[in-house]
This record gives sequence, C-alpha cells and structure tokens, in this order.
Amino acid sequence: MTKRALISVYNKDKLVEFAQELTEKYDYEIVATGSTYDLLKENNIKAKEITEITGRRQLINGKVKTLYPDVFAGILADLNNKEEKSDIENNSIKLFDMVVVNFYPFEETAVKQADETELTNTIDIGGPSMLRAAAKNNKRVLAVSSPGQYSEVLEDLKEHNGESSLKLRREFALKVFEKTVDFDTKVLQELSNRFEEDSDNYFSLNLKKAKNLRYGENPHQEASIYYTNNTIDYEVLNGKELSYNNILDCAACTNILSEFYDVNACVIIKHNTPCGVALGKDIMEAWEKALDCDPLSAFGGIVGFTQVVNEDVAKQLTAMFLEVIVAPDYTLKALELLKAKKNLRVIKLNTSLEEYKNHLTRDIRITPFGTLVQNADKGELDVNNFKVVTKAKPTQEMIEDMIFAWKIVKHAKSNAIVIAKDFKAVGIGQGQTSRVDAFEIALNKACDGSKDAVAASDGFFPAIDNIHVAAQGRIAAIIQPGGSIKDEEVIKTADKYNIAMITTGMRHFRH
Repeated sequence: MTKRALISVYNKDKLVEFAQELTEKYDYEIVATGSTYDLLKENNIKAKEITEITGRRQLINGKVKTLYPDVFAGILADLNNKEEKSDIENNSIKLFDMVVVNFYPFEETAVKQADETELTNTIDIGGPSMLRAAAKNNKRVLAVSSPGQYSEVLEDLKEHNGESSLKLRREFALKVFEKTVDFDTKVLQELSNRFEEDSDNYFSLNLKKAKNLRYGENPHQEASIYYTNNTIDYEVLNGKELSYNNILDCAACTNILSEFYDVNACVIIKHNTPCGVALGKDIMEAWEKALDCDPLSAFGGIVGFTQVVNEDVAKQLTAMFLEVIVAPDYTLKALELLKAKKNLRVIKLNTSLEEYKNHLTRDIRITPFGTLVQNADKGELDVNNFKVVTKAKPTQEMIEDMIFAWKIVKHAKSNAIVIAKDFKAVGIGQGQTSRVDAFEIALNKACDGSKDAVAASDGFFPAIDNIHVAAQGRIAAIIQPGGSIKDEEVIKTADKYNIAMITTGMRHFRH
C-alpha cells in the first residue's frame, strides 16, 4: 500500500531535505498545499497538490485548502473498523500515514501589535484541525508538528523499515495537543485583551513538565517541576539534583538579588526566608557582612551573589556547609574549588538580574476556596508618598540604609522587621503573628548592632508599643507604610524618643 504524507507548513525550515528523504528513501507520496507545494516543485521533489485529493480549487483567498471530507477521512480512518474501511474503499479515498503541519505565527504577530485584520489572519484553522485528527488517530497516523521533529522521524523510519513506530506516534500526538492548547490559549488571551474591558477574565498557565523531583517539601509528598514561557535561563554546574525546597530557596534568593542587581550584594536564605543580606565594596565584603547577620541560620543555607564569584570568595563558601550557591558566573578557579564539594549545588544565572524582574509577573495560590492570582509585588518607593513625619530628620546615610532595609523587608514573611546599618542587615524578625514579637526577635539578632541603626517594617504600627521596643534597642530611624488609626500617637512617641520616621504609603505584606 502506498505510504502518503500530507504536508502543509508555514515554517519551511529543513522541509526540502525532509521531503526528499521521505520520497527517495522511504517511497512516500507527498500531497502538499499552496506555497508548500510550490517550494517542493521548485526543488524537484515529486508532490501532488491538495486539489487532486479534494477535486476543488482552494476557496476564499486560500483560507479553505484542506477542510474537505476526503482529506479528513484519509487521516481519521480506522482500517480495523469494517464500516470505515468499506467507506474508504467504496469512495476511493486516499489514506494519509503522516501529517506534517506547523501553525501560522499568531504570537509573533500579536507581539508586534498588528492590527485586528492581520492578527485574525494568523488564527490557524486548518493546521490545528489536521494535526488534531492525526493525533487522534495515532494508532495509524504520525502527526509531525515542528521542523525540530524531522530528524527524529527519519531515525524512527530507518529503525522500523520505513514505518513509524507506535511509540513515536503516541509521543508526537501528545506534542500536538500540547501545541494546540498553547496556541488556543494565546489566541484567547490576546483577543480578550483586545475585546474585553476586563482583560483578566481569562487566565491560563501553560505548564510543561520538565521532570519529577525526588519529593516535595517532605519525603511523603510527590512533586514535579514544570516550565512556562516565563522560566528563566539557568544552569546547574555542580552538585546533586535540585530539590523542591532548593528551587523555592533559589527563587527567594534571586528575588532579593534582583533588588540590588547593579551593586555588590550577597543574600543568604534559609527555609525560604532571608537571614543575611548586605552590600559591600566587593562581594567578599558583602559575603562577610551578610554572614555576620545570622551565622547560625546560614548553616545549610542558600547563598546568592550579584557579581562573579572569585577564588577568594569560593574558599570562604567551601569552609562551611551550604546547600546551594547562586551567581551570574564563576571564575575557573572558583568553580574548581566549589566542584570539589560534590554535593554542593552551583547555579549559574544566564538570565541577567536586571532582566530577572521581568520574569516576576504573577503570584498564584491554589486553594479549595478558589485560585488566587495577583501581580507580583514589584512596588518601588514613590517620592510623592515618601515623607519624613517626625521632628527628628534622618541623615542621608540613614535614608540610604532605610531604602536598603525596605527592599529586604518586602521579601521577609509577615509580620516582618529588618534592622540595618551600613548596608548590612543586622537583625531580621519575620513570620510572627505580632509585630512587637518580630521587632524583639530582630533586636535580639542584632544585639549591640541595633544602636543608631534603622528599622524597616512591612506593615504599619497599630500601637505605640513597637516604638517603645525600638527605643529600647536604640534605633535611630524607622521606615514604615503609615496609615494606622494610631499614626498620630505613633509619631508623637517617636518624637519623644528622638527617632526619625519615614512613611512610604505602601505596605509589603507577605503571608
């Protein structure tokens, strides 16, 4: 029986070589459409035009070329079904063993803000229909949806005497449904953005499974990692496979690093929360200052840097037990030292830290009450809301430390307090049900380091007790959102202790 391939592609990369192999090595008859047919004929590849199957010319300016019963019967026919086999024979329908199709460039057209006519012209109808039909009938038909699959097809045909294997047909069928879902989702989202006043009526995550993880947060929980189009580019240069918790910690670390992408910064994360953050004249100084914040918690932690890790810093890192190192790059000597610790995971960020913030788009939480979707907290200080509200005025150095602490506190768990001095977090209190408790924990971590330091609070002060605690720790200045009904009393109490205070008009809760 003649083997037959239906080819209708927008992206014609590698097509000529592929079609040539199909016809010359595996004796396929090719049926092609429009410009695909023209390309094959120009390259002396024997092919039939789709009109020989349909018996009709293409209609409505080429929009209807393949949407005919004989085409879809040739794809969908189940030859093990007597009735369907009889229909094929009685109507002299030509069967297709392979369908090679890729879609119009809808996403690329949408990105360039094309007008509605140009955009709708790239909403593919025939392509997805043919591929879905082939994928549905994967017991007999191979659905090829990307030029990147051509070499795999040819290897499979070679291995199985010119016939496609069931394994490949099933694998490629899944790829088809993945692509059609992705294509339709992009169409839905783009058109809803253009047609609907509320463009968030439709929200979809196109998740592609990368791999299973050993387990989740705990060994009894199964877990996997999925990628989206928004996943950053990174490499694991050394160490054991990243665990579920490692990945969470790497994200928490890099989120803070991106706040300081243009300076020398070091971030230490433990249990998905910061336990050390500092800036320095170089990354060695940044590391030493960050470690000094809470060396006990840093044990077994995740450490990140905004700059290339050198040999001297690598020596310090290998002197203690750490789970993961994250950085934009490493010198050869540094990498050699880090790789000597075979279990230490070393991550290289190929996506720049400046660009990284573009990947922080949505926070999504799935609950039995419903799925919550919000924009990522990328709020920056607004000069219009940044107000000194006390009689005592902060020095320029205090203001710079307050901005530094403010960038950190938004990444700490609520209730959160960050105490800082000289671009170094000296105490972090977080995840408390009482803001006073968070303040006291931060002061206990800071010890004498709180004297003349600044404090940042992720939420407003509901009472004056926090100011009393700050005064006991000899805090010099506080930055907080403001907006409490007790603001006036809080400010008066700060004045009593000669503590400078800035309100931002923005809170940073992180539940």
